[in-house]
Amino acid sequence: MTIYPAIDLLGGKCVRLRRGDYADSTEYSNDPVSIAQGFQDEGAEWLHVVDLDGAKSGEPQHLETIRRICTQTSLRVQLGGGLRTDESIDRALEAGVQRAVLGTRLVGNFLHAQGIFERYGDKVAVGLDLRDGCVAIHGWTETAGLAGIDFAKTLFEIGACRFIVTDVATDGMLEGPNIELLEVFIKTLETPIIASGGISGLADLDRVRALGVEGVIVGKALYEGNFTLAAALSQDGV
Repeated sequence: MTIYPAIDLLGGKCVRLRRGDYADSTEYSNDPVSIAQGFQDEGAEWLHVVDLDGAKSGEPQHLETIRRICTQTSLRVQLGGGLRTDESIDRALEAGVQRAVLGTRLVGNFLHAQGIFERYGDKVAVGLDLRDGCVAIHGWTETAGLAGIDFAKTLFEIGACRFIVTDVATDGMLEGPNIELLEVFIKTLETPIIASGGISGLADLDRVRALGVEGVIVGKALYEGNFTLAAALSQDGV
């Protein structure tokens, strides 16, 4: 199981939101590159980055910072937030990003989505952000009225090869992941699943590992000192 430490960028700073609420954020650092280097020093191989400003505006806002992370570390970067055109995906990949996470852009036009999967293959992942089981879009500020599992099944059928499943209600809350939700997706989709949201301690990592997820994204628990990334990687046998 790959552990992805997370950096969420808002106004150029590393922050964490509670339940995706931009008005309820905690700032942890004004030096994202240093944070990324620290994760690398602890043994990380991947980094999950969210451009929160990009998610809200519809266009990436922090590609220069992300480029610096890619050039000043050896981390493989997975980026989401505002990647709603082929041009923005190409710019992210050119900046050094290994995998682009798409959400809002995939809603409403499955033929268009299929073209994206055919063009980019495993360089893109579907970011399934769910609020009460429905797909949340535009930086989690709106709900699309789509049942998440039905949406995911259709995307899988037309070529999606990896899903990042986030329960918005648990994100940033340190109250544990939504195991029942993750189980549904793992049993329904025969493709890699990355769990996101709610990890509060090492025991939670054991719980999601037991489900058979490919990876797990960890954010606030690291910043709050609930456990270290090194301890999590050691537990995982890395």
